[in-house]
Amino acid sequence: MRLGPVPPGDPAVVDPAVVDPAVVDPAAVDPAPVDTRGRAMRDLRISVTDRCNFRCVYCMPKDVYGRDHTFLPRSQVLSFEEITRVARIAVARGIQKIRLTGGEPLLRKDLPVLVEQLSALTTPLGQPVDIALTTNGALLAQQAARLRAAGLHRVTVSLDSLDDATFMAMNDVGFPVAKVLRGIEAAREVGLEPVKVNMVVRRGHNDQDIVPMARHFAGTGVVLRFIEYMDVGTTNGWRREHVVPSAEVVARIDAVMPLEAVPPQYPGETSSRWRYRDGGGEIGVISSVTQAFCHACTRARISTDGTLYTCLFATGGHDLRGLIRGGASDEELADAMAAIWRGRTDRYSEARGAAEPLAAPGHRIEMSYIGG
Repeated sequence: MRLGPVPPGDPAVVDPAVVDPAVVDPAAVDPAPVDTRGRAMRDLRISVTDRCNFRCVYCMPKDVYGRDHTFLPRSQVLSFEEITRVARIAVARGIQKIRLTGGEPLLRKDLPVLVEQLSALTTPLGQPVDIALTTNGALLAQQAARLRAAGLHRVTVSLDSLDDATFMAMNDVGFPVAKVLRGIEAAREVGLEPVKVNMVVRRGHNDQDIVPMARHFAGTGVVLRFIEYMDVGTTNGWRREHVVPSAEVVARIDAVMPLEAVPPQYPGETSSRWRYRDGGGEIGVISSVTQAFCHACTRARISTDGTLYTCLFATGGHDLRGLIRGGASDEELADAMAAIWRGRTDRYSEARGAAEPLAAPGHRIEMSYIGG
């Protein structure tokens, strides 16, 4: 990934010759690297901690992440300054959105300090970078105001049921629904809108709560999104029969609260959108199992220890921390990131859906390590 002039004929960028200088500065045209399938690097998801205060059965099951589990020592975790440096370099070459993830990102001490640093970044065209956060909501009520003041734009909250017994069984630490709902309200009160709520639907565990969840959030301005249960990592015991297809989710809701399809807001949007015909807002469905969207995936992920991954289902990544702490210049870091992206061939979900042979055997990276 270069920070200097673009050589003639570079296929990864827009040709400045076709840009009207009266409309835009040719030096600031799209600098994003493009992979082997024509997908530009637009979104960066950064895991700020590998720790979580939940033990959700589909992400960090307690039998794997028990009391004796060893998490990363502080010395191996990227500092805020290191994260901001990598983000600044990535933004200079096409990243438009940054999402902070975990583990549970709100467990990272002084997270608003990082948000403030990232919110100061601008794209080559001088536009602000969209800064978002995904959280389980447990600590959101206490931190929402400070995060908003630091420059956070949006928040997504994971909530898999409104029923306490079901929700506690899924988070496996006895955390009640009411506290998560309070975090959602706190986020709305300080202007972190639209708040999105993600529900991972697992047949036989919480699929009975699809319609109650839809009823609860309809008309509130909160966008509820239903996520097909995915085979991320190797510890969650995934089986295809546990997947509730998004088409079924939409059909269940439509039967009692009529829906109509809504066009995507931007290319590569992960969620298919549906709105209530009575004007009560909208829902989304994320269908990475039954309707894979690999062809439009623009997301790169950086783990807590500074490893760059080009797919949620990756079996390996690329060490950026070694470059950062080994004295690499910004240009060298930029070149390395671009080279990784340009060689990207990932299409795991498409291959899985087509029953094609998947990647060579190996342990896929766990979601708690690189975020969802």
